[in-house]
Amino acid sequence: MTWLKVFDRVSLREFIQVDSIFMASVISILALGLVMVSSASISISENIHGHPYFFMGRQGLYLILGLIFGWLLLLLPTSQLQKWGILMMGLSLVLLILVLVPGIGKSVNGSRRWINLVVFNLQASEVAKVCMVVYVSGYLVRRADRVRAGWAGFILPLSLCSIFLLFLLFEPDFGASVVLLGTVMVLLFLGGAPLYQFLLLMMAAVAMLGVVAISESYRLKRLMNFIDPWADPFNEGYQLSQALIAYGRGEWFGLGLGNSVQKLSYLPEAHTDFVFSIWVEETGMFGGLLLIFLFAVMIGRAFKIGRRAMDLARPFAAYMCFGFSILILAQVIINIGVNTGFLPTKGLTLPLISYGGSSLIVTLGSLFVIMRVDVENRRAEKSYRADKLSDVEGVLV
Repeated sequence: MTWLKVFDRVSLREFIQVDSIFMASVISILALGLVMVSSASISISENIHGHPYFFMGRQGLYLILGLIFGWLLLLLPTSQLQKWGILMMGLSLVLLILVLVPGIGKSVNGSRRWINLVVFNLQASEVAKVCMVVYVSGYLVRRADRVRAGWAGFILPLSLCSIFLLFLLFEPDFGASVVLLGTVMVLLFLGGAPLYQFLLLMMAAVAMLGVVAISESYRLKRLMNFIDPWADPFNEGYQLSQALIAYGRGEWFGLGLGNSVQKLSYLPEAHTDFVFSIWVEETGMFGGLLLIFLFAVMIGRAFKIGRRAMDLARPFAAYMCFGFSILILAQVIINIGVNTGFLPTKGLTLPLISYGGSSLIVTLGSLFVIMRVDVENRRAEKSYRADKLSDVEGVLV
């Protein structure tokens, strides 16, 4: 079929040669995630579905779907993603609109963020974030001079981003709005936008998000509870206070895998937004630092792959690596910050660890794109060496 021609075969040898440290960190985080979803969801799974490993089975299914989706993206040349950038942005905007349509969008806990796809619920904001990264990466290549020259090149992608933010706030999904806006701004800065423009717009964005944060009473309550959860530990501050209790129980080395007390219906969302608290309760401070270290290694290697792509004059691939890395980094910082009480409570999952189909599948897809960039980097290096050798042989002849 004609559409199959867009795929490019990746040999087993090429796949094995993908950055081994990056691959090892991804596999380690995925393994820990499956273990923690299994452990943290036992109580709620038993109460809702009658057996303790329902959510573990679902997470395993999502993992398989994510690997299949990721493999397809591994076969897709980055040049094809660059061509599809505008189309992908339009598609993600349609999803953000559809999620607000009654009968299509699914509402959970007062937020309308999901579209039911039978096998799993698609969270439109997850798709929007990665599609925006692909679009902005292409924009930075097409309009590089304009971005570096003045305000016009800086404002246009932020204007498009503001449309996405508007629909995200209608859901409402304040956490995804912060991550999306921050990622786009950092990408523009990496693309060469002047520092003073970046700082001015960052201050404006912080002010705008601050106004949005205090404009609704429930958001203001979250801010106040985040400052002192013990002022109302059985009502508004309940979730955070229970998370902090989990840290206290875990101490240095934890209670042991499966021995968490807080997951037994004490800590709400123990297998999703607050899975890190259960992880620390069971593995202690050392377990928490280990997980943070694995994320740091994975993100650091992704940045290295992007840096290599930039050195090889492949800016689109480089910006995608930077953008996906920033997305994951922002979500890790916010999720752990919320879990530890350093940030106000937000509904953001911990990538590759928390239960959820959309987050796992989309994040895996973005990581496989980074692997594709590494494969293409190696091909470019091989081609460059072959050309140099040919030139040398020509001179000798």
